[in-house]
Amino acid sequence: MGARGQSVRRTVELNAMNGGLSIHCVDVASGRVAVGLQVTVVRLGPDGLPHGPVLAEGRVGANGLLQHPVLMSEAITAGGYEVRFAVGDFYRDQGTPVPEPAFLETVPYRFHIADTSQHYHLPFKFTAWGFSLFRGGA
Repeated sequence: MGARGQSVRRTVELNAMNGGLSIHCVDVASGRVAVGLQVTVVRLGPDGLPHGPVLAEGRVGANGLLQHPVLMSEAITAGGYEVRFAVGDFYRDQGTPVPEPAFLETVPYRFHIADTSQHYHLPFKFTAWGFSLFRGGA
């Protein structure tokens, strides 16, 4: 494993001791972390739909992670969440030709946290045409 992979793994391992949420994004078409990908995190209401203000929003950094203080804070409570990944804009910003609208404009992913003492790691692997997202081993 390269130095970058070890750095991300160490960051996730450290965060895993504290609960919270980490989001790691990789553009598998280029084989690189998705620097600049816009990510938004919102809470789900009792009806299972996005509800309330945005909890965290920002762009993925050079380590492939969305760095936002809310993600590792007491604001991450038991309940439902939606993470939105702006895939279409990411590829347009990279200068990659995509249809208008892109096949994947915004990818929403809904999940639930039951045990806030556990860390929830979401590795988002994607191309302009598909994605994989699951709870990682952290």
